[in-house]
Amino acid sequence: MFQTLNNDFQILEELGRGRFGTIFRCFSPLSGEFFACKTISKTHLIDSIDQECLDKEPKILNLLSNHPNLTHLHKVYEDDKYLHIIMDLCSGEDLFDRISRSGFFSEREAAPVFTQLIGAIAHCHRMGVAHRDIKPDNVLFDSWGRLKLADFGSAEWFGDGDEGVKMSGIVGTPYYVAPEVLMGREYSEKVDVWSAGVILYIMLSGVPPFYGESGGEIFEAVVRGNLRFPTKHFRAVSTQAKDLLRKMICKDVNRRLSAEQVLRHPWVINGGEMGEET
Repeated sequence: MFQTLNNDFQILEELGRGRFGTIFRCFSPLSGEFFACKTISKTHLIDSIDQECLDKEPKILNLLSNHPNLTHLHKVYEDDKYLHIIMDLCSGEDLFDRISRSGFFSEREAAPVFTQLIGAIAHCHRMGVAHRDIKPDNVLFDSWGRLKLADFGSAEWFGDGDEGVKMSGIVGTPYYVAPEVLMGREYSEKVDVWSAGVILYIMLSGVPPFYGESGGEIFEAVVRGNLRFPTKHFRAVSTQAKDLLRKMICKDVNRRLSAEQVLRHPWVINGGEMGEET
C-alpha cells in the first residue's frame, strides 16, 4: 500500500476518516518531523465527479498553502491505486472538540479564533477557491494553537473578482450548508461566509441557529432561514456581534457580506471587545 511512500515516510496510527480518504500520522526520518498523510483509495471512487475531486484537492492545496491558517501541502505521492497527500500535522483539538468541551465561548475568546478562520476563507476567495464544507470538524489547531482550515475535498474553483463563475451541486454538512445550495441554485463563494457565520453563532451561544430531529428537518429550517437570537443563549452577546451574524447568516445573497467585508466589520476589527451586554 505504501511502497513508494515508505521511501520517505514511516506511516503510523490512523487519525481519522473522511468522505474520500483516511488520515494517518507519519514521520519523516530525514527531517525528524511528524506530518499528516491523507490516503485516498482510487478503487473507492464512485464516478467521474469523485475523480475530479481527487485531482483537484492537491492542486488547490498547492495554490493556497502559503497562508498561515491553511494546512500546508508538503508532498504528493500517486500510484495506480492510491493518492497520498502529505500535509501539516494538527495534533490538537479541532474546533468541534473545543465547542463540545466549553459549551460556548465569550466574545473575547471567540474573536481570535473566528478572525483566523475568516482570514483563511478570505484568502481562499482571493485565490478563486470556495471551500464549500466549512464546519468545526474541518477547523484544526496545530501544536502552537494556530488555526488551520483543512479538508479541501469539496473545494471548487470559481475564478476571482465580481465576474467569478457560479458553482452548483449539493455539497456541505447539515447545520452549516447555505440555503441556496440546498435549493439547487447556482451559488457563489458566499456559501462559505454563511457557514462561518453559523460557526460563530454556535461558538457564542452553544446552539445552532437552525436545527431539527433529522437531516431533512435541519435542511428545511436552513432553507426557511428564520434567524433568531433566543434570550436564554444570547443575553450576554453584544449588539455588534449579533449585527455581524445577521449580515453573514443572511438568506439574501446580495445582502450577505463577503469574507473581505467580514474582516472589516467593527466586531472583528475590535477583537470582540464591544462590551458584552447583560
